[in-house]
Amino acid sequence: MRRLAPLLLSLSLLTGCSAFGGLDGTGEKGYISGDGAIVQRAVDEREEPISLEGEDLEGEPLSLEELRGKPVVVTVWGSWCPPCVAEAPDVVEAAERLGDDAAFVGLNLRDGNQAQGLAFERNYEVPFPSFYSPDGREMLAFRGVLTPRSIPAFVVLDAEGRVAASINGGLPSTQTLVDLVRDAEGAGRG
Repeated sequence: MRRLAPLLLSLSLLTGCSAFGGLDGTGEKGYISGDGAIVQRAVDEREEPISLEGEDLEGEPLSLEELRGKPVVVTVWGSWCPPCVAEAPDVVEAAERLGDDAAFVGLNLRDGNQAQGLAFERNYEVPFPSFYSPDGREMLAFRGVLTPRSIPAFVVLDAEGRVAASINGGLPSTQTLVDLVRDAEGAGRG
C-alpha cells in the first residue's frame, strides 16, 4: 500500500478531479478556482527558466524556449471552464495591446479532444497557440508556481523564461495583465 500512495497522489494531481474521493473542495466543477492572488517576483528571486515542449491544438510542435527574448504570458484554460470563457475577451485584448512586446501561449487543460479547444480559439479569435494537455501533465513545468488543479491561471515569464509573476485564478482585468508584463519587461532591462 505504501508504494501505491505516491502513485495515487500523482494521478489525482495530474487529473485535477475528485475521482479518488480525497480531494475535497472542487464541488461539481472538477476544478478549483483560485482567488486571483497576484504574486510578483523580484529579479533576484527568480529561479531557473521554465522549460516546456509539447504539441499545440493542431498537433504542431510548441516550445516555451523558442519564445525567449521577450516576456511570455502563459494562460491556463479549458473550453469547459466558465471563468475561462468569461475572461477570454480580456486575454485577447491584452495580447493585442502588448503586440510584439510579449508573446502569449495557452495551456489547454482537460478538453477531451483538440476540436473543443480549436473551436474556443476560433470563437474568441485567440491570436496565439496553446499547448494541448488533456491530462494536465504540462502543469508540472509550473510546480511551485501554480497548483495542478487551479484553472484559470496565468504565468508571466521574463525574457529569460523565468517566472516574474503569476495569477492563480481569474484575470482581474486586462490592464493587470498588461502591467505585469510591462513590469517583467522593465525589470529585465535594468
